[in-house]
Amino acid sequence: MTAETIQSLRQMAARMRLAALDLALGAGRNGAHLGPAMSCMEIMAALYGRVLRLDKNNPSWNDRDRFLASKAHCVLAHYAALAEVGFISREELATFEKNGTRLAGHPAMNPDLGLEYSGGSLGLAIGVAIGMAVDAKRKGRANRVFVLSGDGELDEGSNWEGFMAAPHLKLDNLVVIVDKNKLQYDGPTEEIMALGDLAAKMRSFNWQTSEIDGHDLDQLVAALDSRPEGRPRAIIAHTVKGKGVSFMENVREWHHSTLTQAQYDQAVKEVKEAAAL
Repeated sequence: MTAETIQSLRQMAARMRLAALDLALGAGRNGAHLGPAMSCMEIMAALYGRVLRLDKNNPSWNDRDRFLASKAHCVLAHYAALAEVGFISREELATFEKNGTRLAGHPAMNPDLGLEYSGGSLGLAIGVAIGMAVDAKRKGRANRVFVLSGDGELDEGSNWEGFMAAPHLKLDNLVVIVDKNKLQYDGPTEEIMALGDLAAKMRSFNWQTSEIDGHDLDQLVAALDSRPEGRPRAIIAHTVKGKGVSFMENVREWHHSTLTQAQYDQAVKEVKEAAAL
């Protein structure tokens, strides 16, 4: 990729962080999942800004790529990315968590908005994605299916059933990205349920696997563009929970919390300064 493309994606991720802060402030006492959204902003920017084949004017296009947010608490990043590419208007984005909104605290499937999956219950998206990938194979479509999971979410055994099934089915149109921010709602993931060497585990299940810096857009796009033959792709993206805001980074309480005006002002200042906006 060119330096201009990388810079454009960095700016997109920064705008998405600012949009997430706006949504969280607007949610008021309802609160919002800021920490897990901030850790995956670059992942979402790479997907929606460069990798996914989508058509906002034909959202049900059969040959579109599918994206499933298994870690549905990335919703602020997800909505912000969909707004960036025109599936959600800026006016509708501002209705987040308001009465009557289509943009709830966890996403509800709505193809018109580019939402392929209803999230909330963790560990289920991999099974849905396998079904989508099998369907595409059987019908001769070239689209790919992408799943974003959290490392804490991998406590759920249903993920591992899917990790066994996908290579057996030779689903080389399936990509799983693990947002490995090393912190879940209850504490550090290695203390709650240690994953150990996750890359070695995925390779032992016969996934083509790579470990990358999940905030490095060059690495992200290269990994997402890679297409192994005959087996699925796993990308372990090492990230920082709450990335981009000093008082949120690696702080468990920001998994879900409310944002004061003063905190919002400081966070916006930090994001803008880092991105030179």
